[in-house]
Parts: sequence; structure tokens; C-alpha cells
Amino acid sequence: MRGKSALKLHATAALFLLPALFFIAVYIIYPIFDVVHLSTLEWNGISPEKTYVGLENWKKLFSDKYFWGAAAHNILIAVLSIVIQMPFAITLAFMLDRLGKKTGILKVIYYLPSLFSTTAVGLLFAFIYTPRNGVFTTISKLLGGGVIDVLGNPNTSLLAVFSVICWTAIPYYMIFYLAAFSGLPQEIYEAAIIDGANLRQYFFSIALPMLKNSIKTACTLSLIGSLKYFDLVYIMTEGGPNYSSDLMATYMYRITFKSRQMGYGSTIAVGMFIIITAFTYVFQYLINRNTKED
Repeated sequence: MRGKSALKLHATAALFLLPALFFIAVYIIYPIFDVVHLSTLEWNGISPEKTYVGLENWKKLFSDKYFWGAAAHNILIAVLSIVIQMPFAITLAFMLDRLGKKTGILKVIYYLPSLFSTTAVGLLFAFIYTPRNGVFTTISKLLGGGVIDVLGNPNTSLLAVFSVICWTAIPYYMIFYLAAFSGLPQEIYEAAIIDGANLRQYFFSIALPMLKNSIKTACTLSLIGSLKYFDLVYIMTEGGPNYSSDLMATYMYRITFKSRQMGYGSTIAVGMFIIITAFTYVFQYLINRNTKED
């Protein structure tokens, strides 16, 4: 009877899982294999004629300096996101958590940038950065200076875009950490204060160690998101000037849909998938190893 009950339970679970597995297979698994297949072809995406080229697209990818430059930009943004966004977000969350209910309006104001459409944010900051009458040019002229073209300067375009990314991402992680802080027992904080600890000591010696799992999750999300940024960068700079703010996703988009190199664009997409997976795995391994050592 127990065996029949277990079999019936498994059959029922499988029946309920079938719709989800179907959609996963159709919309996730099949496209992955299809893109890998397209990476072996030369095709413009429109013509019915597709030429099999084998590994030629992969040879081209390994020697493509623009792709590896875009990958380097992605890695730089990923590192800066963790180094800059995480400390700001967790500090804001701690301050709001300690101040209590009186900061309700501040929580709403701080979180607003994450609610705005990415397209709207990109267009807004493209206008703010515009060299003709943007904020920086206006301030520069008031101080007797000249025109400042932030997005048009290869030395500043990527950092300008990254500052906007931080503006939209920090509030999201702030709410993430705020939820984590609110889950800490109030008794621990009260006991630490009674024992003579100040806020700084409580933050570094008690709160942060208890939030290791939350910090690890947030850093992983930040890493994955940083390696596949597209919309905000494309709206503001389209990867320019001179590939200075190009990312893997923007480069793939131009090659695939503007240059109509569907085969090589698919190769870039698979390369992105491999790089993102590899970095995520290495990051998770390093974090888990450090956690076990602690």
C-alpha cells in the first residue's frame, strides 16, 4: 500500500509539473540548442539560404578585439557594481532600519529610481549629459568653462553610464538588505547595546556576519545582471563612442540585427552564455569556500 501511495504521489506531482516542463523546454532549452546550431551557420536572418561554416564563427570570435573589449567592460562593471553598489545599499538599509517607522517616506523616495522605466531613465540622463545644454555644460559655463561632453568622451562614457546604473540599482538592493535587516531579532540588538556595543560595532561584528547568505545572494544577482546589461547602455550611447562603452549584449545586438550577421551574432550570444556561467560558478565557488573557512 505504501508503494502504491508513493507511486500515486509521484505520478500526481509529475502531472502538475508537465505544463511547467513543457514551457521550460520550448522557451529555454530549445532556444539554447537552436542558437548553438545557428552559431555554425552564415545567415543574414532573412534569406532562406543558410551556409554551414562549422567553427569559422568561433575562430572569428576568439580574434575579435571588439567583443573581448566589450567583455572587459562587462567585467569592470560587474566588479564596480559589487564594490560600489553593495556597500551603499547595505549602509542605507541599515540606517533606515535603525531609524524605524519614521523613515517611511524616505524609503519610498529612495526606492523610486528602481520603479522608473529603463527607457525613460536612459533618455532622461542622455538629456542631462547632453553637451549642448546639459547639466554639466550649464554648470561649466556658469564657472567660465566650456562644453562638457560626458557621453561623447571615450574616457568618461562608460563611467557615466555606470553612474546611472548605480542610481537605479542601489535602491533595489537597499530594499533587499532592508528586508534582511528587519529579519534580525531585535533581542540581539538590545543585548549588544546593553553589553556596551555602539552602532558601528553592532553593524560590523553582529549584523553583517548574520547577513552572509543575503549578501552572497545580492552579490550573485549583481554579478549576473552586470554581465548582461543592454537597454540602458544602448539607449544612452549605443556602445559608443568608438566602442568605449560597448558591452557584450550591445555588441551582439548590432552584429545580429543591424549588420544582419545572424550566425556570428548567435556565436556571440553563446559566448556570453559561457562567460556569464563561468564567472557565476567561480564567484559562487569562492564565496562558498570563504564561508566554509569562516
